[in-house]
Amino acid sequence: MHQPNPQVDQFLLEGCMRCPKGATPACKVHRWTDILEFLRQLLLETELTEERKWGVPTYTLNGKNVIMLGVFNDSCVMSFLKGSLMQDPKGILDLPGPNSHEGRIIRFTELDQAEKLEKELKAYISQAIEIEKSGKKLEKPEPSTQEIPEELIQKFEEHEGLEKAFFALTPGRQRGYLIHFTGAKQSATRLSRIEKCIPKIFEGKGMMD
Repeated sequence: MHQPNPQVDQFLLEGCMRCPKGATPACKVHRWTDILEFLRQLLLETELTEERKWGVPTYTLNGKNVIMLGVFNDSCVMSFLKGSLMQDPKGILDLPGPNSHEGRIIRFTELDQAEKLEKELKAYISQAIEIEKSGKKLEKPEPSTQEIPEELIQKFEEHEGLEKAFFALTPGRQRGYLIHFTGAKQSATRLSRIEKCIPKIFEGKGMMD
């Protein structure tokens, strides 16, 4: 069993600290503390090393990210970063978002739900570890053929380095952004959506990250 990481203790107390609600009663981490602590104990019983990356608990094998714990307003999740390579005999793996290709999540809303799945969760965690040990690589999705909207080209010209940052994203992340941008009928709305996403693009993140 690996030693708990004090930084993850801090996460459970204060949250990820990526929004102003961190370290306040309004932080959504507090809604799911009992479930997160249960999932954490399952992970600490494995050979994975507990770290904190991007503000959240991350479990690694030889420095490679394997599993993460995350929180949303309506649930918390155990995220398998190579989930697309996993078998799902119980049908409990979900896509994190409509444009996801690689990762898979198990979503929780009640501690009782997680406890009833303890045996299955241990098996899925072991499977994720074995996939990482095997060296299996994720298949890269085909490059996006989605049309680049004029508004995004305009922002490429206005923000130095934005074009390079956008095309450095994985094809799935590019496609997710393009679907989001072009889903707006009005040019002003498209521009607004792009502006809001620029910081995440520069950070190399997708819409669901």
